[in-house]
Amino acid sequence: MAISNATIDDVQELKILVNDCYRGNKSKQGWTTEAYILDGARTDEQMLADQINTPNAAILKYTDNKTNQIIGAIYHQIQDDKLYVGMLSVSAEVQGKGIGRALLDHAEGYGRQHNCKALIGTVIGRRSELIEWYIRYGFKYTGNKMPFPEDPRLGIPKVPLELLEIEKEIAIR
Repeated sequence: MAISNATIDDVQELKILVNDCYRGNKSKQGWTTEAYILDGARTDEQMLADQINTPNAAILKYTDNKTNQIIGAIYHQIQDDKLYVGMLSVSAEVQGKGIGRALLDHAEGYGRQHNCKALIGTVIGRRSELIEWYIRYGFKYTGNKMPFPEDPRLGIPKVPLELLEIEKEIAIR
């Protein structure tokens, strides 16, 4: 298994991975899904290409060495003295095997190398299982809330949603 930066050539495969992880029938095979609270896709090719081309940002991909398939991904972007992380995705077939943690560890190392003081992210408030997972990783809820974006490219809420900001201090080694 290898972690590396995604390129424009990976956009189609990333789109399928991310959308399968968050919404639809395949997402229901894993331990976490948004299918019960959101309709529509989680992302599209243009959004992924924009993320890949954003300065001080990258999508990390986790590739299976045997199949050469992307089975995990995470987006990160330097924002002042913090590293924003989001869109953490792990194929349902391999969830629970440490891939999400490995991607977060890699992003945290990147943040450390770039003198970031913390990882930050947002989680949908109704996703208690995911919030608990991030807390086990060392994140804390900051108390900041924001409305879910009114952008149909990110999904169509079935219920009222809000985002909770989470943060984890990056330990200096």
